[in-house]
Amino acid sequence: MKQEITFEDFSKVDFRIGTIIEIENFPKAKKSAYKLTIDFGTIGIKKSSAQITDLYTKEELLHKQVIAIINFKKKQIVNFLSECLVLGIANSKNEIVLLQTTSENLKNGEQVS
Repeated sequence: MKQEITFEDFSKVDFRIGTIIEIENFPKAKKSAYKLTIDFGTIGIKKSSAQITDLYTKEELLHKQVIAIINFKKKQIVNFLSECLVLGIANSKNEIVLLQTTSENLKNGEQVS
């Protein structure tokens, strides 16, 4: 278990809904990954590197809504600047399963609460 935090700490994290609008292979990444371009509506377009190639094809991901943290500091990954963190859970085979909503077509940029 990780260190306990306050609600104020948690409330600083900005979780949002976005739609993947572009996907590229990321062969320079240490672990197999995709470069994702995600539309967060009025917040804008952000890019992310995601190690989700084990369970998802590019075709499956295109136009899929995801949950991401959009207020982390940007992270340089090889020659790519990741601007948000797409959320997922490692299954028993250590493959990343995306966190998703049960509703479809939520408004991009909506805040997760």
